[in-house]
Amino acid sequence: AREIGDRQGEGNTLGNLGIAYNSLGQYERAIEFHQHSLTIAREIGDRAGEGRALCGLGNAYTNLGQYERAIDLYQQYLAIAQEIGNRQGESAALGNLGIAYTSLGQYERVINFHQQALIISREIGDRQGEGQDLGNLGTTYESLGDYDQAVNYANQHLTVAREIGDRRGEGAGLRELGVALLKQELTTKALENLQAALNIFQEVKSRNDEAEALKNLAELHQALGAVAVAQQYCEQALALATELGIPLKTECEALLSDLGKSNDC
Repeated sequence: AREIGDRQGEGNTLGNLGIAYNSLGQYERAIEFHQHSLTIAREIGDRAGEGRALCGLGNAYTNLGQYERAIDLYQQYLAIAQEIGNRQGESAALGNLGIAYTSLGQYERVINFHQQALIISREIGDRQGEGQDLGNLGTTYESLGDYDQAVNYANQHLTVAREIGDRRGEGAGLRELGVALLKQELTTKALENLQAALNIFQEVKSRNDEAEALKNLAELHQALGAVAVAQQYCEQALALATELGIPLKTECEALLSDLGKSNDC
């Protein structure tokens, strides 16, 4: 692209490299590539490319736990998507804003964002987006303590993911379902779903999701009183979260500390 002076191709390829590094958990490097992509998109007036770069940056900053910064980037992305009539981008931006606002505990706002995203995904026939929106709603209701709703949305997410062959989405649906079932103290079913989720995340090499599932399995075994097993899962989750440099690291450290106290007793 550089050799032939294709600036748009250069920007798109830089953005794709950013997406790849984000998937590998190398968030700082992902930011570098997305930033280069954003610069080129603005230089050549590529509004769609600018939106994609802003989304990629927002995703990387979300993974690093820098939510305020991510929200600003997603809002810019949303404005561009609405301006150029990119309905799929609009839905993605709304969903990402919902995820970022979850960290701030603004759940009514979060539900509103995800419901708007779900409406658009269904209008345009974006099945993968629909599944993600359903999963996000389920996770939000789980945070609010409405576990019946959480199970309902997780099951819908799982159904959509399986219908379209979205393996990572299937893993996410299984994990969401497992977490909600654990909160309902249905530990046998929860274990079955969380273990299946972990297997899929390892298969598709979604390392962020793998770390989350390992932590969930640690919490499940803690609830069962199997402290030694819980510690093993928690140590694996902590090692992965530390390697990835994600906020989950702090949660794993706190859980490991609790498990240590349980062991002492």
